[in-house]
Amino acid sequence: MTQTLAVPPDHQIDPLLRAYAQSVAARRRTIAFGAVLLLAAVALSWIGAEIDLATFWTKLGNFTSYFDRLLQLDTGARVWTDPVYWFWGLRRWSLQLLQTVLIAYVGTATGATLGVIGGVLTSRNLVRSAALRFLVLRVLEFCRTVPDIVFALIFVVAFGIGALPGVLAIALHTTGTLGKLFGEVIENIDMKPVEGVAGTGGSWLAQVRFGVMPQVLSNIASYTLLRFEINVRGAAVIGIVGAGGIGQELIVAIRKFYYSDVSAILLMLLVCVMLLDAGSERLRHRLLAMETGR
Repeated sequence: MTQTLAVPPDHQIDPLLRAYAQSVAARRRTIAFGAVLLLAAVALSWIGAEIDLATFWTKLGNFTSYFDRLLQLDTGARVWTDPVYWFWGLRRWSLQLLQTVLIAYVGTATGATLGVIGGVLTSRNLVRSAALRFLVLRVLEFCRTVPDIVFALIFVVAFGIGALPGVLAIALHTTGTLGKLFGEVIENIDMKPVEGVAGTGGSWLAQVRFGVMPQVLSNIASYTLLRFEINVRGAAVIGIVGAGGIGQELIVAIRKFYYSDVSAILLMLLVCVMLLDAGSERLRHRLLAMETGR
């Protein structure tokens, strides 16, 4: 069965077509204006940052030649032609890399624990005291605003060279970051379980333990695992200032121009981070699947 579609006359279609064309033109003008503003902002940023394309192009060879030297042994041969010589310090580097992972693990665990406490205390639906929330929020802001390498420098001066400054630096920075995330998660929970615990006479801690934690535990675990991946890389960096781990060996190799040692350490660190990323990603997906029941 065929149906006929009535076509309006031209004097009815023309105004619609003109209105559509005007709408498209206005949208294009808006996009063009936004693009011009974006380019202007980029240009001003380049000027403010003193970026010189001529210098970049002139010095680009130094950048590529440095990476070429990283792939050469002292004999001039390529590193992959003699893996035994390339990884001559594998045993010592492995122990230092393990220390880096342990620094990140302890710092993440400590920071996540303090972050949960901070997240609970900054949640409007659990804490009625505005003064307490304001104070805890400012503390968390301070912890995540100061870079972890700055914390590491302070703690190295206070406690000396070693793993302890690294753990403390990562723990403080992790507390500030995860405390913010956990607080946002807790503020979006369903309050009915909390009210149910309160209705049975449960204390405030019981409300948090039995009404809040079951709802946010998978999110807390997921964010903590993600932060652990970041902290492994951070622990390697703060080791450069004497906060323990593989970073101390890396900065020594860089300063003494041991190019093959630098590439070997970087490769070990890259493989370690890749394995941790893959493992934690699978664990995060499993936790989220358990939460959604799939």
